[in-house]
Amino acid sequence: MKIAYFEIQNFRKLKSCRIEIGERDTLLVGANNSGKTSAMEAFILFLKKERNKEIITTDFTLSNWNDLNTIGDSWVKSGDVDFGQIRQLEEIGANNDSEGLYLKSWREHLPALDLWLDVDGAETHYISHLIPSLSWEGGSIGVRLILEPKINGQQQVEALYKDFCKAFNAAKSAVADFKSGGNSSNQPPKLWPQTLREFLDKKLHSYFTINAYLLNPAKLKVPDNGVAKPQKISDSAFPVDSNPVNGLLKVDVINAQRGFSDPHSSDSTGSSATSLSLQFRNYYDKHLNPSELPDKEDIDALSAVEDAKSKFNDKLKSSFQSAITELETMGYPGFADPKIFVTTDIKPIDGLAHDSAVQFRVDGSDDDKPLALPEKYNGLGYQNLVSMVFRLIRYRDEWMRVGKVGKQLENEDSAIEPLHLILIEEPEAHLHAQVQQVFIKNAYKVLRKHKNLENNGKFTTQLVLSTHSSHIAHEVEFTGLRYFRRLPARSKKDVPCASLVNLSEIFGGKTKTSKFAARYLKTTHCDLFFADAVILVEGPAERMLVPHFIKSHYPELDSRYITVLEIGGSHAHRLQPLIENLGIYCLIITDLDSVEKTETGRAVKVQPGRGKNYWTGNYTLKTWLPKEDKLDDLFECTKKTSKNGLVYVAYPAPILVASLPGSNEEEAIPYTFEDALVLANIDLFRDASDSKGLIKKMHLAILKEEIDEACKDMFKALDGAAKKAEMALELLFLHEPSELKSPQYIAEGLGWLQNKLKIKNQDFITTGGDE
Repeated sequence: MKIAYFEIQNFRKLKSCRIEIGERDTLLVGANNSGKTSAMEAFILFLKKERNKEIITTDFTLSNWNDLNTIGDSWVKSGDVDFGQIRQLEEIGANNDSEGLYLKSWREHLPALDLWLDVDGAETHYISHLIPSLSWEGGSIGVRLILEPKINGQQQVEALYKDFCKAFNAAKSAVADFKSGGNSSNQPPKLWPQTLREFLDKKLHSYFTINAYLLNPAKLKVPDNGVAKPQKISDSAFPVDSNPVNGLLKVDVINAQRGFSDPHSSDSTGSSATSLSLQFRNYYDKHLNPSELPDKEDIDALSAVEDAKSKFNDKLKSSFQSAITELETMGYPGFADPKIFVTTDIKPIDGLAHDSAVQFRVDGSDDDKPLALPEKYNGLGYQNLVSMVFRLIRYRDEWMRVGKVGKQLENEDSAIEPLHLILIEEPEAHLHAQVQQVFIKNAYKVLRKHKNLENNGKFTTQLVLSTHSSHIAHEVEFTGLRYFRRLPARSKKDVPCASLVNLSEIFGGKTKTSKFAARYLKTTHCDLFFADAVILVEGPAERMLVPHFIKSHYPELDSRYITVLEIGGSHAHRLQPLIENLGIYCLIITDLDSVEKTETGRAVKVQPGRGKNYWTGNYTLKTWLPKEDKLDDLFECTKKTSKNGLVYVAYPAPILVASLPGSNEEEAIPYTFEDALVLANIDLFRDASDSKGLIKKMHLAILKEEIDEACKDMFKALDGAAKKAEMALELLFLHEPSELKSPQYIAEGLGWLQNKLKIKNQDFITTGGDE
């Protein structure tokens, strides 16, 4: 048995999405404010019963309140409603519930979590209360947890209707009295509630509850472009009586805010709540306390404590004897008064009941007299790593009933849940890169390190993490990544939402393209999964200089999270499926790579020119954008943007330049980034007489009076031995980066990207949310 996926509806910006859960670990990734935190909160608030009542009105998808407030408006306009008459009309099909008095009119707007399991036919004893039909013999099992209004026997929201109308009319009457009382010159107060939303802001859980409904596996639909298609619940459906996840699923959570702080900080409010000492005490109390259901070894330990207590009491008695005798000379205690004596109460837990119970020993110190420091003197990263790993151990041992907790629950005759779901929010907090990787490599191993788990398929552990860390994403198989894609509001009444991309569909294939994408990202970095946009560049020179162009000339881009990936034009197109599935803005900066075809069909590198029947050898230009292979067609091409408007290709094209100040402009066609950079910064390179290497060659070339001659010499300089990266480094050493102008084709591409992100930012501006 395992969790196959969750479908979330109407929860914050997750209007409708499916999150498939891997057999081991699943990583939720995406740019800032893309919905990762929303997903984790939905899991926690719906699956952990004690957290159900933490759901508030702001957890509804914000735009849904437009329709829900419309229901409230119709209620206060309709006057008193005869619910008995409405029931009669419903029975004969003469009521369409235009006023939202029945539960069915609410459900499409309410937060819900669908839990889908894959269950073997032999495991039916775990899910007997969830079997959808008598013909079910194994496979998918689904249940919906939905926050919905409490209803009367006819599925009408009668109590909510009556109490909201009563409160609204009372407020309206009070305002009318205010106006009629001679206060017409003053602005009347806005009394609560003005809308149904305002009423429920204060009273949501007085009128709403989480109910569970069985789902039909036969009605499952595949998501459309990352948007789930959850099935509708029958209007006549009634909720199941008991909590469907009880005895089936154990859920444990490690939150992002774990309370560690600097030991010298004035703010220590959260430090004690999650200290290692406190965690060890809690673990001891639950699993090891000898006072609970003691065995022979516990009796021996308790006996030793009693011996110590007796000896300490004798010591206390003799030590306080003088003081007590002195008190007695003052006339107390008198006749029949209780006598004073001092005793101690030593308990096994007392040895751990202080903040320095956990210490860290310094290597090399004497065994008899070890040098040790309290836990708060260790770095935050180390504290956090140890704390999280220990929590995983504790969650595992609680699940497997290790120690005393097992004996206690044996008496209660409760079975171990077959599923264990662990949710970890942003494990990278306070951890440097290497420790992040250590944690993610070992987390699942820790959770399975028990004799009943290591080689036992009866119990399933599934780990779900949300992260902003490319280091953590790097250590997980890409098939386990779930990418949250931000979607802009579709209209003024809507709000930005999110859809989900299951990267197992991209990286799980056996094609050369999918294998290349995975291998390439593994050998570079995974910033792509967290960026606002990506720039694919041809070589190391572009990778070094493009970020400086952005910083110096494109302030809007500089304020966004842009990742620059170096990948040659012969391979960039292999990332096309990934880029398109992520739905991320992408600027491709690539070279012209002009070639001439010989009589034998062999392509030979050639200086670009017009009307010479030259071709491009660049696969990205030929197969991705703009899908042209003739140089003349590329020069005239105006369609440099993909159909969906998310990808733009920038490549060298003919430009007009003046070789000398005051001379006429002539057409020049750069071959690659380096000569395009020279043509954009002619004065700078003309003055580079003290340079060396490739810069020196470019300097000598640009001194030519004819621009054609200059371009020929630059083309010759860009042979296979040209050290392009060295040229970029030398430029950064000799000049302030702000002095460099970007080549025209790159300037056009960066301008396109900046404009797109500006528009996108306007689309996403909304209130609240930090996911």
